[in-house]
Amino acid sequence: MSAPPAAPLLLASTSPQRRAILAQLGVPFDVVAPRYEEAPLAVPPLELVRTHARGKAQSVADEAAGRLVLGVDTVVVLDGEVYGKPGSAGEAERMLETLSGRTHEVVGGLCLLTPAWEELVEATTRVTFRPLTPSDLAAYVASRGWEGRAGAYAIQGLGGALVERIEGDYLNVVGLPAAALVRLLAERFPGGYGFG
Repeated sequence: MSAPPAAPLLLASTSPQRRAILAQLGVPFDVVAPRYEEAPLAVPPLELVRTHARGKAQSVADEAAGRLVLGVDTVVVLDGEVYGKPGSAGEAERMLETLSGRTHEVVGGLCLLTPAWEELVEATTRVTFRPLTPSDLAAYVASRGWEGRAGAYAIQGLGGALVERIEGDYLNVVGLPAAALVRLLAERFPGGYGFG
């Protein structure tokens, strides 16, 4: 006998990529913009994404009316340095040039929150860029695909042409550690969201 469908979770994000991934997984959800400022923190990347994911989820918990809240954060890491969202085309080009021909990590943090419990997990995906020419860099920066993107690229668009190889959860690179989310939903709500 299958479990009754769970109430739509509350996604504390306005990211179209995160909405698309939840829709692709068949997870019912509603969206609310988080009231959380992502301040830079001098902490390791795993702690950073966990802190930001938790902050986003907690910032909308009062609107959840007991429903499950999902907060997510993503950063790009190379040689221990965190690459967030570039503020200008020049900054984007410098980030991409640094990532060129090298392997970096995309670290995604996920917080599931209810009034009774909280789950915090993270996922790491290794992404290798092919060597990029000045022409590659100029074309991608001109496409504006870097805007609002950690590490200055979006793998699901034209940025996919920058990538030579990935190891791990592809959807984590897009913006949501989907494998971790599915595992948690299956454990906490067997059958309720269609998993487990």
